[in-house]
Amino acid sequence: MTLAEETDGRDGITDVSGLRVGHARVAGPGALSGTTVVLAPEGGAVAAVDVRGGGPGTRETDALDPRNVVQRIDAVVLTGGSAYGLDSAAGAMAWLAERHRGVRVGPDPSHVVPVVPAACVFDLGRGGDFAARPDAATGRAAAEAAAASGDHARVETGAVGAGTGAVVGGLRGGVGTASTVLESGITVGALVVVNAVGSAVDPTTGVPYGSYFEAGRPAFPEGPVHRAALRRLAEARRAAAPPR
Repeated sequence: MTLAEETDGRDGITDVSGLRVGHARVAGPGALSGTTVVLAPEGGAVAAVDVRGGGPGTRETDALDPRNVVQRIDAVVLTGGSAYGLDSAAGAMAWLAERHRGVRVGPDPSHVVPVVPAACVFDLGRGGDFAARPDAATGRAAAEAAAASGDHARVETGAVGAGTGAVVGGLRGGVGTASTVLESGITVGALVVVNAVGSAVDPTTGVPYGSYFEAGRPAFPEGPVHRAALRRLAEARRAAAPPR
């Protein structure tokens, strides 16, 4: 039996043993941002990084260069708030340090430095308050939520955590996750925060682009479902457009 079957087909990154995910949202009526923490098992996890884009916002990703001494990470923080939101990693670090989880740098068990790479998306002001962005308290709350979630817990997706204020081509973005089991028996999981200028749906049909590439499923023919999707897409874009 595959791990995906054993976990009731949760189809998420937590199908990978030892990984836990937690979300936290910035409080307040003008806030539309948050933080997501992927918590590694005790002892850490081997990690690598590939930073792309013209305006990346990251923290501690250089530690993952194979030429450097860091071999394992303790958590990954994904956050809204642009570069301001990277402060949320400090809260996750503090939570880990209190549990003596991190790279040992001294004789006492408390002498550790947790390795917590972080990356951010731009969502400043989407809820109306430009200053409503994640901070260390948000990161701690997300780490606590991850720890409390349990092994192989279902990952909440959509407009949660780092995806709270995400937008994709005029539609709501958010957090997504998936997993698969390879023929070798190895489970591969992914978690993404999608906050993009380009559209995630085919403007000629209203169908998500990913649907065209699902295994065993051909591209959808045009029909009433697509016409209805196009109408909803147009309505959503009109609603999201700024007043003139």
